[in-house]
Amino acid sequence: MRTRVVSPVELTRACLERIAEVQPRLRAFVTVTAEVAVAGALAAEREIVAGNYRGPLHGIPLSVKDLFDVAGVPTTAGGGFAVEPATEDSAVAERLRSSGAVLLGKTLLHEFAFGVTSVNPHFGAVRNPWADDRIAGGSSGGSAAAVATGCGFGSIGSDTGGSIRIPAALCGVVGLKPTRGRVSLRGAVPLSWTLDHAGPLARTVRDTALLYGAIAGHDVRDPASRAAPYEDTSEELEAGATGLRIGVWEAAMAQADPPIATLARAAVETLAAAGARVSEVTLPRASELVATQLTILATDAYAFHRERFDSEPERYGEDVRARIARGRDTTGAEYAQARRVRSEVSAAFDQVLASYDAIVLPTTVVAAPRREGADAVATAARLTALTSPFNLTGLPAISVPCGLASALPVGLQLVGARWREARLLRVARAYESARGDLAWPDGSG
Repeated sequence: MRTRVVSPVELTRACLERIAEVQPRLRAFVTVTAEVAVAGALAAEREIVAGNYRGPLHGIPLSVKDLFDVAGVPTTAGGGFAVEPATEDSAVAERLRSSGAVLLGKTLLHEFAFGVTSVNPHFGAVRNPWADDRIAGGSSGGSAAAVATGCGFGSIGSDTGGSIRIPAALCGVVGLKPTRGRVSLRGAVPLSWTLDHAGPLARTVRDTALLYGAIAGHDVRDPASRAAPYEDTSEELEAGATGLRIGVWEAAMAQADPPIATLARAAVETLAAAGARVSEVTLPRASELVATQLTILATDAYAFHRERFDSEPERYGEDVRARIARGRDTTGAEYAQARRVRSEVSAAFDQVLASYDAIVLPTTVVAAPRREGADAVATAARLTALTSPFNLTGLPAISVPCGLASALPVGLQLVGARWREARLLRVARAYESARGDLAWPDGSG
């Protein structure tokens, strides 16, 4: 792009053509902003020709989950309520525009981001690019499906219990949940004020790192944002695995279906062969993690939806209605106790991570479940079993493809120390490099 070998306009039109080709089958997008995207690409081209190159995202077509405001476009959040176009950009859209990126549109999600199937009663179901009868994961299912099939070069999703990492794993792409407070949530419809994270999905770790660098940083207008020290990811991204300290969470490996565990263990061996030092690790109070996270999540969700939910519960899908009702029925004492457990477990996890560059485990215990005939609530419980602990503790975590099980993608989850995204991305890139290339769905490689 910088040397004018590729035109932003050509690239944007190619992505729009790809969206038109796969959208009827995949339903990855809620809104495609074709005219705005082409106008943005033309502006980027003019700037680059004039020598005003902004950096590696300048002129690159991207999407955002329809949870983040984009000025002039409605933010449905996947819900069934009428909404007006947003009057200003969310923080992530603002930062992407500042980097010169071209916004293609907004991707479909599970209703109000409260689920992991992206089967949406108002907009239809996002289909898995690898198999039409499988879920894409969620809640950022549209983002993962779009990236996997070449409908743009990256997307911004949200993650409250695994909603970036789960669809990344099930669709065979990379998904990063940064440390809570690292990426601003201003202008995003909340699911949980205390557990939400925003982060990037892309095809490679390098692309993910570029997107992360563009959206990370303190935002004084977001009360959840933190002014923590920031490390440039480019400085050590290609430093390799030699000397890295890797902890293997064996209890998580044991929960996974055998084909998933086999691929995850093979990934650990790959890191060891590349020079990492591997040892087993135990994370404390593991039996308390999922229930504690669910108590906080459901209660926060009910607090946000309370007025509409109490007056029009029928406007919500069945599975989301059941989850919000759980939050309505949670007592103040139960919520306070869950917040206390969260503080204690977070401190304990920080102590463990002080001795490791990353902890390794599967992203999900199963590959993509079938879309039809499944209990959405039960499916969510299985798919979030190994992701939600790191929303509860706020630690950075990334899912990287590690192979196929029965022709469906499997994700390897890497968890790092708080605010150490640069080191975590180095570990992920070291694995990706040692692993080698993988196939893409539907001939989209």
